[in-house]
Amino acid sequence: MSVILATAGQDDKIRFWEAPSGNCSRVLRYADSQVNCLEITTDKQYLAAGGNPHIRLFEINNPSNQNPILCLEGHAGNVTSLGFQRNGRYLYSGSEDGTVKLWDLRSPTYSRSFDSKGAVNSVALHPNQAEIISGDQNGSLKIFDLGSAKIISDIIPDPSDGTSSSSSSSTSSHGRVAIQSVDVSGDSRILIAANNHAEVFVWNPNEASFKQGGSDICNKTVTKFRAHSVGAYLTRAKLSPDCRSLVTTSSDKTARLFDTTSWQLSQTLVKHHKWVWDAVFSTDSSYLVTASSDRSSLLWNLRTGNPVRQYTDHDYAVTCVALNDSST
Repeated sequence: MSVILATAGQDDKIRFWEAPSGNCSRVLRYADSQVNCLEITTDKQYLAAGGNPHIRLFEINNPSNQNPILCLEGHAGNVTSLGFQRNGRYLYSGSEDGTVKLWDLRSPTYSRSFDSKGAVNSVALHPNQAEIISGDQNGSLKIFDLGSAKIISDIIPDPSDGTSSSSSSSTSSHGRVAIQSVDVSGDSRILIAANNHAEVFVWNPNEASFKQGGSDICNKTVTKFRAHSVGAYLTRAKLSPDCRSLVTTSSDKTARLFDTTSWQLSQTLVKHHKWVWDAVFSTDSSYLVTASSDRSSLLWNLRTGNPVRQYTDHDYAVTCVALNDSST
């Protein structure tokens, strides 16, 4: 299959779609809980799904097998975020149990566990494949060294620090706010953390001052801005494969795109009728798929800003989406 598109959510089902036609081609049952997150391996062979508290691995190209080929046990709460290392042999995950775990897919048990000291909402792997970044409900962004299992940096974004972007309204100072989403660009020049008040913080992790560690130094952001209006709840923030755009999704029923050169708002995607929970870019960064509580996912042409396909067979909220349309 050239394009693998999967969605899941609160109806305990994972649906695969024929992206061009909008037809559902396959349905998998995810027993015991809702599905919180999805990820597809680079080679399009496997789909990982995170629930409460399991992670299940399914074969993509074997429609006759509806059962997971591996169930990863070790988390004690909702698995909120997961991903694969580049070669697909290892999986990393974050959970509300306060841990980040690394899994060797030749075994059902985790090989390494990191204590985040707070319920984890989001994890991302640095392109160097040696560091993992987490954002937690205590308002902290942590960078772990996968080799030593030590914390390299522990950053608490400060809304009063850094330079406010002109692309949005000013952000008022307040106490810690849960980090809802973290990501790092493929060229490793952009690290973002977005809290659930829709404030986005941007760093350059390659800067010498950042690598030196220390909260005072690390809190010097490149910029910060509010991605959605006051009162909106941010659900996801993700950088595009070409590193030129950031998408954020929110309770305000929109997905918004920001140019990573100026950090100006470039597009607001308006079509969903309820919360937008997740978004994923196509490999060439020209399309986006969004997932919403209105029980649908939409495929957007980012050149026009219009939806070109709708996927609508879910019974309840669609909370996560995974896409792999790469040619390799």
